[in-house]
Amino acid sequence: MAEDAPAAFRCGHVAIVGRPSVGKSTLLNAFVGARVSITSKKPQTTRHRIVGILTTPDAQFIFVDTPGFQTKHRSRLNERLNRAVRDALADVDVVVFVVDATRFTEQDRQVLDLVPKTTPTIVALNKIDAVTDKSTLLPRIAEIAALRDFAAIVPISAERGTDLNALLDAIRERLPAGPALYPEDDVTDRDERFLAAEFIREKIFRQLGDEVPYGTAVAIDSFEHEGDLRRIHATVYVDRASQRMILIGEGGSRMKAIATQARHDMESLFGGKVFLEVWVRVKRGWADSDAMLTRLGY
Repeated sequence: MAEDAPAAFRCGHVAIVGRPSVGKSTLLNAFVGARVSITSKKPQTTRHRIVGILTTPDAQFIFVDTPGFQTKHRSRLNERLNRAVRDALADVDVVVFVVDATRFTEQDRQVLDLVPKTTPTIVALNKIDAVTDKSTLLPRIAEIAALRDFAAIVPISAERGTDLNALLDAIRERLPAGPALYPEDDVTDRDERFLAAEFIREKIFRQLGDEVPYGTAVAIDSFEHEGDLRRIHATVYVDRASQRMILIGEGGSRMKAIATQARHDMESLFGGKVFLEVWVRVKRGWADSDAMLTRLGY
């Protein structure tokens, strides 16, 4: 494919950055047309650097979805997440700075301060569908434009797909000329094992309250193919015994619901039947254990 790429073809890495809950993962999934990055209404859901790939007739966009920069909680886990944001910004061709159109905060400014001024940066003013008074958009755009010489500011709605083509056009103009780096039908560089763990973690975030999801981590103990069947055994680690009880639920009902929903998502993405077994174990201090974080892939 690389040898056949036309001279006008462009290819490059694009970091998607922003404070938690501005819609970075939703934007990535909308771009690639598949759920390669988990989402929930809770902040700081994304913990890994996720690569999503979109190939069009004239360009290949290699999107890097980053964790929301962590400013509230101090742990070795969050130190690693913040390092992932910095690393992503150090080696990309374009940055998409995602901002919530309904409010611009000091935390947005802190994230912007991390973005090198030498890298072309495009503002994706997201969630414009949530702005009831559209006359407030122009002052918001002016407020953001005054912060830096941005390459472009594009109002969008990632959830509804509004004006994503305009955003893609703005990105493509700033990608370097060159051949594609991935096959044209790839949508991510992550394997099924990783995606299985993420689907389980997403359901935990969606099913439980504000505290427990942040104290959990998911490890895939085994992932085996038996024809079209995938047989997956996973462990959810929690920090305290009380969290384990909440996660399991009465008679195991909550964990069963989480596993069932995760299995359905896996079967949809993987295109085959999945047998999923999930255990819950207490591992005190896992978020501050370098050995445990390395094992979990952080």
